[in-house]
Amino acid sequence: MNHKFRSKRKFFFLVPIVILFGLTFVVMWLWNAILPEIIYVKTITYWQAMGILVLSKILFGGFSKCGNNSYGTRKRQFINKIKNMSPEERTKFKEAWKCRFYNRNDC
Repeated sequence: MNHKFRSKRKFFFLVPIVILFGLTFVVMWLWNAILPEIIYVKTITYWQAMGILVLSKILFGGFSKCGNNSYGTRKRQFINKIKNMSPEERTKFKEAWKCRFYNRNDC
């Protein structure tokens, strides 16, 4: 039974690598099939496509841990903050947000 777990662990280690190489091929194929005809750019190699993927991950996705969703964490903290407010504080908070986002002059 322990051998099955080891083989599954090796499999899950290889899955992200296979996905990376497959996605790199898709990016290269799409770039070379579409962009040279539309905007007259040069075709790219496999490694250049991988560089584009890594660069886009750095610029747009970062390198956070898998499953670490900072937006979800901030949302939970915000909801807890609202729940812990008294009714008066809550109405005051809502009015402040209305003034901030709806550009109301009566605030």
